[in-house]
Amino acid sequence: MEPAADFASESERVTRWLRDEILDGVRPPGSKLVERDLATEIGVSRVPVRDALRTLVTEGLVTPRPRSWAVVREFTAADVADLHEVRAAFEALTFRLAAQRRTRDGLARLRAVLETELAAARAGDLVRARRAAADFHEVVTSLSANELLGELERGLRSRLRWLLGQHDDLAAIAEQHAGLYAAIADRDVARVERLVAEHLATGAREATRLHPADDT
Repeated sequence: MEPAADFASESERVTRWLRDEILDGVRPPGSKLVERDLATEIGVSRVPVRDALRTLVTEGLVTPRPRSWAVVREFTAADVADLHEVRAAFEALTFRLAAQRRTRDGLARLRAVLETELAAARAGDLVRARRAAADFHEVVTSLSANELLGELERGLRSRLRWLLGQHDDLAAIAEQHAGLYAAIADRDVARVERLVAEHLATGAREATRLHPADDT
C-alpha cells in the first residue's frame, strides 16, 4: 500500500498543477475536467485527481458535475463584482497595515517580487507578469503582520489570484505596484491609501472590460 504521506504529496502535486493551468488560462472557463483523462495526462491514478478536483471546488475555481467530471468555473460579471467588493475592503486594510508595520526583510521580499513583475512586463511575458502581480499582493498581506488577515487571504487566495490576473496592461499594473512599493517603503500611509484606491479602480475597469455584464 502507498504510504499516506506519499499519497498526500501526489494529491498536492496534482492540485498545484491543475490550479496553475486554470489560473494561467491554459484551461479556459467551461473546460471539461474528466478524472480519467486528467489521470492519463499527468500519469497518476484517478484518486489524487479526484482529491484535486474537490480541493479546487472548495477554492472556487472548479464547478462540480455529476459522476466523475467537473468544469473550470465560468466567473460571471456578478461574481467579478462580488470579488471586487471583497478585495477593496481587504486591501484597503492590508496595504495600510503593511505601510505601518513593514520590516526590512519584508520590504526586500516585496522588492524582489516587484523586480520579477517589472522584468516580465517589459518582456511581454503575460503568465509570469500576472503571477508576480498576484505574488506582490500576497507579500503585502504578509507585511501587514496580522495573522487573521493572513488566514482570510489563504481562504480566498485562488479566487483573488484569478481576479488579479484579469488584466492585459502588464506595464501599467507593474508601475502601479512600483508606486505602492515606494509608498510602503516610506511608511507614507496617506499615499498608500490614495494609490490603493487608484489601483483598485484600474483592476475593476480591466476585469469589467474582460467580463462585461450581460445586458439581457
